[in-house]
Amino acid sequence: MRSIRSISIVVPGEPTPSGLLRLPETDQVAQWTHTPLIYIYRAKSNNTTIPFSFEAMKNSLSRALVHFYPLAGRLHWIEGGRLELDCNAMGVQLLEACSEAELDELGDFAPTDVVRDLISHPKVTRFRCGGLCVGVAISHTMVDGQSAIHFINSWAKLSRGYDLEDVDMPFLDRTVLRSSEPTPRFDHIEYTTKPPVLIGRMDANEERKKETSVTLLKLTREQVEVLKKRANQDVVGVTTIRPYSRYEAIAGHIWRCACKVRAVDSHNSQSTRARLGVDIRNRLKPSLPERYFGNAISATVTPICLYEDLLSRPLSYSAGKLREAIERMDDEYIRSALDFISSQKDVSGLRSNFHIQRYGTFLGNPNIFLGSWIGLPIYDADFGWGKPIYVGPGLLNMDGKSFIVPSPTPDGSLTIALSLQAQYMDSFKKIFYKDISVSPAKL
Repeated sequence: MRSIRSISIVVPGEPTPSGLLRLPETDQVAQWTHTPLIYIYRAKSNNTTIPFSFEAMKNSLSRALVHFYPLAGRLHWIEGGRLELDCNAMGVQLLEACSEAELDELGDFAPTDVVRDLISHPKVTRFRCGGLCVGVAISHTMVDGQSAIHFINSWAKLSRGYDLEDVDMPFLDRTVLRSSEPTPRFDHIEYTTKPPVLIGRMDANEERKKETSVTLLKLTREQVEVLKKRANQDVVGVTTIRPYSRYEAIAGHIWRCACKVRAVDSHNSQSTRARLGVDIRNRLKPSLPERYFGNAISATVTPICLYEDLLSRPLSYSAGKLREAIERMDDEYIRSALDFISSQKDVSGLRSNFHIQRYGTFLGNPNIFLGSWIGLPIYDADFGWGKPIYVGPGLLNMDGKSFIVPSPTPDGSLTIALSLQAQYMDSFKKIFYKDISVSPAKL
């Protein structure tokens, strides 16, 4: 049982710039819902309690909002399904809660309904065992993953009693990512084409209604290396190629496994497509300023593939299709995408609402979303209690949505958070690990 002890509105501790801020195209097509994250902290020993001060959390948040003041503003709808930000320093809501449960009762912290209950704007929940959960939900219109982690880690640094330095300061001028002219130069299939639907279905409404389940899949460093070797050992028809990355190998494996289990109720000639987000900070010329604060993620999609090709060909095939989608995202294509978004009278249909099952284009069966937090410093959020023992998404309610997440120990292991239709989940987990257990030398 969880109870709310207090609710506070935390405003910036000093005067901040005010006025309306027009958001660039990358913000306009981001999810307008809140992206939930959970940070789990365990007491250092049994029968002890983390020395937690809610007042200290409020004070440090107030100081953080001075530098990250856009987060203390309010979004408003304007014409064309767009949003603008009123930098009015109205603040953010911070909740203090307590739970009669123990952290161990949450299992592996997969984003189930119980875990989802720990997130409602920033919220700090103390457990009976003395552990803590910091749940954070920030509007995706305002920030992407890298910017969200930048803010949370800065808040944590202030909470530990340190001041923010120049290297911590966000770059807040979003005009550097605005469209230059509404004249796109490419056919932007990530926005202009719909994902495949199941053979014999005109739409995805029935698939949208099916029950989903969530899981966390652990990958050891050795298992990651198995997948990388497999992706790179059987590259057909290419004489020279940059080795496939961890992301490309793991994401390609997830995509193939999803096709394999879904093919039970489908046909091998079924079409499928993967969607992913690409960080464009260093793909633009010149690169975005360091510590750019906002959404610097652009959507891309693979070519439409057939189940039979993904399953009959080696892992390098699916990894290659993902790379094709990623390498499309150069400076010219990205700027054309910004111009395309700017040219639209209404951007509502372009927005990616992965958190809302009954809104927008359904991206699930037979398709998949393959996100990555690899490389993000998600475990640097030490509020004075030590580093968290787990960080991950607090919500995954769309069939086929996945994230590859770093592990708390820097040993090369990774975690996959996955949502899939419940009827396929058990089979997916078996196939996922069975394929990795085979020695690459025997493939």
